[in-house]
Amino acid sequence: MPLTSYLYPFLAIVLWAGNVIVSKMAASAISPTAITFYRLILVLLLMSPFVLRPLWRNRVQIRRYWRQLAISGLLAMALFQSLSYRAAESTTATNMAIVTALIPLLTALLSVVVLGEAITVGMTVGGLLSFAGLLYLVGHGDIGAVLRLNGGIHLGDALMLLAAFSYALYGVLLRRWKMTVPVWQAIYVQAIAALALMLPQFLLLPAGAAALDARTLPLIGYSGIGSSILLSFLWIEGVKKLGPNRCSIFINLLPLLTALFAILWLHESMHAYHLIGGGVSLAGVLLTQFVQRPLFDARAGVH
Repeated sequence: MPLTSYLYPFLAIVLWAGNVIVSKMAASAISPTAITFYRLILVLLLMSPFVLRPLWRNRVQIRRYWRQLAISGLLAMALFQSLSYRAAESTTATNMAIVTALIPLLTALLSVVVLGEAITVGMTVGGLLSFAGLLYLVGHGDIGAVLRLNGGIHLGDALMLLAAFSYALYGVLLRRWKMTVPVWQAIYVQAIAALALMLPQFLLLPAGAAALDARTLPLIGYSGIGSSILLSFLWIEGVKKLGPNRCSIFINLLPLLTALFAILWLHESMHAYHLIGGGVSLAGVLLTQFVQRPLFDARAGVH
């Protein structure tokens, strides 16, 4: 396997980390609904010249899967993105990245429920480890704070977990549906569906919440071009060259890269609870990915 193949998922994660930083910067500049809406507009404008003609030729297949594509757009492009921007209003970029890195674990857990896959030892132990690490993280080093009303838990952490769950469900449903729609056409239709879902919320925004100016335009540009189009291209190429399992391992780099960017650009502080809680959570994710022995054996019972 050429080493250059590994650049695709690595650069995709670099762009993803950059998007977390952009989400945090956008929190004080523009409404989460507005930036989600604008980035979808930008994606469709840039993709239309290349996608519309083949999409029209493939319209019969698109009609066959339009419900699945609409649900995919809701989960991956509307809910995940808007919840991420909303989470950035009340939590740090580092926390956001650590919670996002739980997506592989959440995907494995949802695969048991939705796809009927076997529960593995790694999934069980890794899930418990990740949960404990997450509690330590959001409790700022005090797990007991989670149980106290005055604990240091931010709404943003819960919203980010919901966003990660939404994206994990998106991935699991894609595996279940096995749609035979070309990738770029699927992304385009998902963006249309997400835009339609965001439009009513966008129209209800108060004046000034959706301003386009020198501060917000670069954020929208990065979200639409860097995070939506370039990131998707790099990830798709990485999956083609390395396979989905190898690519998913790169998600574990997201907290590290985001923390570095947050220190450089947002002047966030790194605390021990970030390292301990994030490290324990990521160790759980790695266990889930690498320890695939079934927890239950129909003939022998529990391992």
